[in-house]
Amino acid sequence: MIDSHQHFWNYSAEEYGWIDESMAGLRRDFLPGDLLKAMQGAGVDRSIAVQARQSVEETAWLLKLAGENDFVAGVVGWAPLAADGLGDFLTEYGDAPKLVGLRHVVQGEAAGFLDGKAFNEGVVALDGTGLVYDVLIFERQLEEAIRFVDRHPRQSFVLDHVAKPRIAEGILEPWREQIRELGQRSNVVCKVSGMVTEAGSGWTEAMLWPYLDGVVEAFGVERLMVGSDWPVCLARCEYGQWWETVRHYFAGFSHEEREAIFGGTAAAVYL
Repeated sequence: MIDSHQHFWNYSAEEYGWIDESMAGLRRDFLPGDLLKAMQGAGVDRSIAVQARQSVEETAWLLKLAGENDFVAGVVGWAPLAADGLGDFLTEYGDAPKLVGLRHVVQGEAAGFLDGKAFNEGVVALDGTGLVYDVLIFERQLEEAIRFVDRHPRQSFVLDHVAKPRIAEGILEPWREQIRELGQRSNVVCKVSGMVTEAGSGWTEAMLWPYLDGVVEAFGVERLMVGSDWPVCLARCEYGQWWETVRHYFAGFSHEEREAIFGGTAAAVYL
């Protein structure tokens, strides 16, 4: 089993200003030893560490942690995709054994960011590197993301957190229609992750089911992977509770389908 999406950090208020009062319990360090204990309790074997800060130093730090901890199978880091320093980054880190992908926090950018010339040129430069690009957006950015993906048919993409739909409000459209459209692109895989954060503190399994139905319909079982979004998920549920929730939903799927969703697809895409 592979947790396809988790984070590490040494907490500081300056660098993690997005951790607000509703997530006050996350205002501390979260390091590999903490995650390993949680994984062992939930029956998870390996993980993919994903950037939480937008700096090359973050990528280097995550690669160091991955090198020191065998269970961290890969790192989705950050690189200056829209800047002149991308070539230097790829020269220094492009062949790092555990660097498997890159991500930019597009959800925090103004509308039209994914249409930007420099950023798209940076993604073109990933061609041939084997690096995946993780797409982190809100639902309202899905149309933009579809245009973005269509510019790069040779690039492998992973959609984080099912595009952050409005689960707390129970609003399915236009998310469901747009996620179905994005799912028609065979070079896009979707992470079943981050959902309890969008559902809010009073979340129930019943609130999540229509959105899980939506991504199964859009991507098919073969292009889904489960991630915890640890430690962010801890603001809404315990690590093991999240895995119990998704195991419950996928219980009626075949053994082969569950093997893909809970690890096989993540290994194929990232590793």
